[in-house]
Amino acid sequence: MDLTIKTEQLDRQTHLYIAGEIDTYTAPKLRQELVPAVETNDVIVHLDEVHYMDSTGLGVFVGALKAAKKNGTSFTLVGVSERIRRLFEITGLSSIITIDSGVRGGTQ
Repeated sequence: MDLTIKTEQLDRQTHLYIAGEIDTYTAPKLRQELVPAVETNDVIVHLDEVHYMDSTGLGVFVGALKAAKKNGTSFTLVGVSERIRRLFEITGLSSIITIDSGVRGGTQ
C-alpha cells in the first residue's frame, strides 16, 4: 500500500493527514514532509488512516522529535489506533512523544 500525506496550515500549526502504511518503503516520504515542517512550526500529525507502521516509521517520529527540540517547536500525534499506540508503548516512545487522542483540528 502507498502512503498519502495532505498538509494544511492553520495559524502557526501545520496539520499532516497521513493515510496508508508507514514502512521501510514509505517512511522516506513521511520524513521528507514531517521533519521540515517541525523545523518551523508546531505540527499535528493525524494518523486516523494509518493501519500499519513498522520500526522505520518509529524512527521517522524520533527524528522529528529531535528536529522539534532543536528548533523549539513541537509535534503531537492524534488519531492513533490501539495497534500503533502499542508500538509506541512497547518501545517507550509514548513517554517522550505526545500522543493525544482528544486533539482534532483542520478540515482534512
